[in-house]
Amino acid sequence: MNKKLFVANLAYSVTEEELQSIFGESGVVESASVAMDRNTGKKRGFGFVEMATQAEAEAAIRNLNGVNLEGRPMSVAMSEPRPRGGNRF
Repeated sequence: MNKKLFVANLAYSVTEEELQSIFGESGVVESASVAMDRNTGKKRGFGFVEMATQAEAEAAIRNLNGVNLEGRPMSVAMSEPRPRGGNRF
């Protein structure tokens, strides 16, 4: 049961509070974060939102994918799990 969403094509001015607010219209938001570059501290143009239930996550995708936020159409999709461990070369 995946409730975490990947949100791409965000304007660099979008805040975590704005994500929380807009996604809150589709259900209960458990967390919202905007990715930051470790070296520069600048926003990277994408983020993650975790909804309370999978149904709310699916509703958020239906309601918000392609919607303009601060002049840019958001791309909203289920987040893919990060690969853990394994061989690194």
